[in-house]
Amino acid sequence: MPTVSAHVALTLAQHLDAVFGVMGNGNAYFLDAIETQTGATFTAVRHEQGGVVAADAHFRASGRIAAATSTYGAGFTNTLTALAEAVQAHIPLVLVVGDEPTSGPRPWDVDQIALASGVGARTYTVGRTDAAATTVIAIEHALTYRVPVVLAIPYDVAALEAGDVPAAPAPRVPAPLEVKGEFAEGMLDRIADALRTAKRPFLLAGRGAWLAGAGSALGALADATGALTASSALGRGVFPDQRFDLGVTGGFGAESAMELVRTADVAVVFGASLNQFTMRFGALFAPGTQVFQIDVAPAATHAHVGGFVRANARLAAEALLSRLHDVAGSGWRESVDVTAARAYDHGDEAAPDGRLDPRSAARRIAELLPEDRVVVSDGGHFIGWANMYWPVASPDRMMMIGTAFQAIGLGWPSVVGAARARPEATVVLTSGDGGGLMAIADLESAVRAARGHGAAVIWNDAAYGAEVNLYGLKGLAREPMLIPQVDFAAFAAAVGAEGVAVRTLADLDRLGSWAAEDPATRRFLVLDLRISGDVIAPYQQEIIRVNS
Repeated sequence: MPTVSAHVALTLAQHLDAVFGVMGNGNAYFLDAIETQTGATFTAVRHEQGGVVAADAHFRASGRIAAATSTYGAGFTNTLTALAEAVQAHIPLVLVVGDEPTSGPRPWDVDQIALASGVGARTYTVGRTDAAATTVIAIEHALTYRVPVVLAIPYDVAALEAGDVPAAPAPRVPAPLEVKGEFAEGMLDRIADALRTAKRPFLLAGRGAWLAGAGSALGALADATGALTASSALGRGVFPDQRFDLGVTGGFGAESAMELVRTADVAVVFGASLNQFTMRFGALFAPGTQVFQIDVAPAATHAHVGGFVRANARLAAEALLSRLHDVAGSGWRESVDVTAARAYDHGDEAAPDGRLDPRSAARRIAELLPEDRVVVSDGGHFIGWANMYWPVASPDRMMMIGTAFQAIGLGWPSVVGAARARPEATVVLTSGDGGGLMAIADLESAVRAARGHGAAVIWNDAAYGAEVNLYGLKGLAREPMLIPQVDFAAFAAAVGAEGVAVRTLADLDRLGSWAAEDPATRRFLVLDLRISGDVIAPYQQEIIRVNS
């Protein structure tokens, strides 16, 4: 007779095929049911945080919801940083956890509902008679509001027999938000009029535009108006024609490209939140630029927005196209050298201190990486290098897991989720030595999940670089900001991967020969880049400027 835990597992498996986590007392019956009664695949990680991170990365890489799982108490509290990141980044996933028995907490139990609520996640607790229905409700909540949810199984309920699994309706997913009302229609008319008369039109798209499937419509809108385009860090590649695309805006953008953005007279933003980094701390647009925003948020998300439409990015772009069917293009984008504007500093062979210049290393790595790459990024100072120098084909091929919550240490398990979501691709981690050490247990998980389809680039400056750059320059004691030089290549060898200590650009040639090998026979590759901490990423220089 199926148990309550089996009801949860069997119902979940109707709607997702990947589960990540660590087995313990509180979820043992659930995992037994996943393994023996469903077609879902369970992938073990070595730290409970990694299970949530892997489920997060799985969704970002594929658009398919996944589940994480942990036991109660200490297992659950280990998930909280990753859970907070998923909340902040609007990632739907289901975290299945054990919980205190219905008779009350034991000495090792904590108030898990309050803890989850504290980071913004809602908890649904299953019972003996409603486990299947509650599971569907949890999935529907995650998909509707694009947030993680916690699905709790009380310890004394987990193994109770619950009869046959009842039929449950499929989760409902909201329809795309249409342009509604006289005000919204009138604002679209105003945006269309502005684009029709603009001499230097500019379109900016974010991850919301990609999730809305707006790429084709935005490309047609750019063609019709002659607009230059660009994206937020999470929206890169959303515009189909890269010939007129200025790349990423904000601190990851090339300086000449950002200067062109400041000359725009009309800017329309689709599905981008316009956070402080995208907006260059308020300096992205010139004071005279007319800025319009289209987003599913309840209201405009930046003070510089002069007109706002709440709508799905694709539907709004199509509505604008219908208003501009007879427009003559501005001709602006043909008058500028986009390729030159997007160029970044090549850097030097080595920095003055003799260690690798991260700019030249990033540029060389971009030349050698497989074209089918999916890049997953930990947090830290180094995020500038991959974001600036490694182009990707679409937004679901570059994931920055940790930046929404300003966390580090989420990199290694990100590889696990991305590899399960995109097994045919080459998953490349970019991480610093600080974050890499923080989650080093899941190096093993990454190697096991990705095998020859995975690689990692560790930007190893023997320091917490962001803190050195900001607080070290202010004269604060540097000792707490430093890390003894660590050999990540040796860590790689210990778990069956290939490790290369990279001290010169010539050492990167191994990446080229590795990329040419058969993924079925090569090993996971870890490049331990001994970079200089003296070269500061441009985005970090902006932060230093604002905070000093």
